[in-house]
Amino acid sequence: MSKTLSHQTQAKAEELLKRYPGHPEAALLPVLHLAEEDFGVIDAEAEKAVAELCKTSQVRVHRVWTFYHMYARKPRGKYHFRVCHNISCTLLGAEDIITLLLKEFGLESEGASEDGLFSLERVECLGACGGAPSLLVNEELYENVTEEKLKKLIRDFKSGEK
Repeated sequence: MSKTLSHQTQAKAEELLKRYPGHPEAALLPVLHLAEEDFGVIDAEAEKAVAELCKTSQVRVHRVWTFYHMYARKPRGKYHFRVCHNISCTLLGAEDIITLLLKEFGLESEGASEDGLFSLERVECLGACGGAPSLLVNEELYENVTEEKLKKLIRDFKSGEK
């Protein structure tokens, strides 16, 4: 049984498409974001739904979304940690942060925890070198991350304080 976009997501996508009369493919990136919110990940079914909305081929949708690293390739946790491991962050402890997160989330490599609460991804650069090491949790930036700050942050997410 194939999944389809929710009625709410479909309505949002149709509003976006109105901004590009005669050029529905121009809405491809924002419609992909909507599909990702709905499906939790961009997969073949999401590609097909986006292709139909944007009046383009599924192959074109696949080529576009795989070019960008902002779209989920695997299911993400409720709290998605993206840790910068570029040079500034690495020199100031990013690898220690990644090791701690793997242990805290019960992971052997990047991905989502079994309970679906957390996920981890290494990213090249968050543009926050002055606050290295840095990480994003969902869309919130954390800078000058230490082991102590990180453990408190995880506790806050687990307890619902964040």
